[in-house]
Amino acid sequence: MKAGLITVAAAMAAGVGARGHMHARHNHEALHAERGMANETCVAGCTTIYTTIYGEATLYSPPPPATTSKPAPAPTYPVTVPTPYVTTCPTTGVYTIPETTITITEEVTVCGASSTKATPGTNYAGGVTTVVEHSTTVVCPYATTVVSGGVTTSTISTTSYVCPSAGTYTIAPMTTVAECEKVWVYPTVTSYAPGTYTHTKVIETVTETDYVIFCPYTSSAPAVPAPTYAASPAPTYPASKPKPSKPAYTPSSKPGELGNSGTKWAITYSPFTAGGECKAAADVMVDIEAIAKSGYTSVRIYAAVCSGLVNVGAACEKHGLKMIIGVFIDHTGIGGAASKDVTDIIAWGKWSLVELVVIGNEAIFNHYCTASELAGFISTTKAKFASSGYKGPCTTTEPLDVLQASYGVLCDVVDIMGANIHPYFNPSVKAASAGPFVANQLSLVEALCPGKPAINLETGWPSKGKHTSPEDQITAMKSIADTVGGKSVVLSFFNDLWKDAGDCGCECSFGIEDIVSYF
Repeated sequence: MKAGLITVAAAMAAGVGARGHMHARHNHEALHAERGMANETCVAGCTTIYTTIYGEATLYSPPPPATTSKPAPAPTYPVTVPTPYVTTCPTTGVYTIPETTITITEEVTVCGASSTKATPGTNYAGGVTTVVEHSTTVVCPYATTVVSGGVTTSTISTTSYVCPSAGTYTIAPMTTVAECEKVWVYPTVTSYAPGTYTHTKVIETVTETDYVIFCPYTSSAPAVPAPTYAASPAPTYPASKPKPSKPAYTPSSKPGELGNSGTKWAITYSPFTAGGECKAAADVMVDIEAIAKSGYTSVRIYAAVCSGLVNVGAACEKHGLKMIIGVFIDHTGIGGAASKDVTDIIAWGKWSLVELVVIGNEAIFNHYCTASELAGFISTTKAKFASSGYKGPCTTTEPLDVLQASYGVLCDVVDIMGANIHPYFNPSVKAASAGPFVANQLSLVEALCPGKPAINLETGWPSKGKHTSPEDQITAMKSIADTVGGKSVVLSFFNDLWKDAGDCGCECSFGIEDIVSYF
């Protein structure tokens, strides 16, 4: 089969993996930026109408405005395969789309386009659906998007997905977050058999601006059968299975790797009281001691707020823990709070405690900066830290789909790949499958920058909220620990009661303090 590449204009939304996790924000410091930025802006008084035409149809023709017939604008991508002919009509008028015929001589697979209605909130569509009868690994192509130079291009990639048990799985679905109801156009994997394809002439009266018309091709060619994907046996992870001696996720050895081969490595910590105030140094010391006794060896903090570097640093030093410290980029961009974090970190200078610096936490995802801006900021920040004595690795962290769209500019400036992988926010993942899901996503992250290791910088499962329970949290966290615990940063040891519960009712309930003995 051939793999095609076409540029899809209009409202193409990008998204793969477990996206949609909303961290509530502290009143004064946006340590956990909210996920929920829509890909389009809804403007009051302006409505875009989309029409899909299949074969010959009876068109609804309202009284035409007083205007002359206009030729249809050029399609938004070259018509070299019979993907639906997409036309955007920028103004009102009568548009003529001429008949077009295409002949292909061999089976071809390309990125096609499909559409669906997106409702307010997080929406999922596309992906590859497969049914398995036992635990297995499925290798299949999927459609995704890449942004380069401001141009969104759809493309076909290949992934390996671990199906931990029998069932139906949707692999690599697209994700978009909508502020209001809209039509969402997303890429799909589309195959065409050899044959001649035609779409008929269409005359359309347009009474709205930016009116989009889809004209699919028809053909007498036989339909391409649904593809089958090579599968190989993979281990299952039943709840009753004894804890393995090492995690199921075994990445290739690379210089600069972090983590370990066990079930616990690092955990997040935020130095806030339930009321959102800064904790006293003595309280921080007690908290970090509890973390150390639970078996974790490193603590991740997101920013330098609340004397976090000084108080958490002193506690980690006393109890023999390492630190993952952060430069937090918020709505002020790379020149705001982030610059102050850089200054504070250099002034603090306890580099012997630091095993990783994370420059930005979902900054691209939250539209606080572009991938290119972030790459430049990482490069200059690394140089400043190196000049002040830091010799360790630096990275950033984003959801998987953002990394897949941005790795081209990030790979050269990071020393290790970092992603935030949350199985709870993927509706197809059950608690017992949380570990294999994270392992699968992490393997995709590791493949983005050859030669550079990958780590999961934020993961977890809440005890309260929609579609979960305390028992589910135990099951999920044991699965994650047994599978990728040594390569994952857990959110979090204590419940973050200073956060709002959020739409999921879960944001303040990720703490594992009461269940850590289970894994």
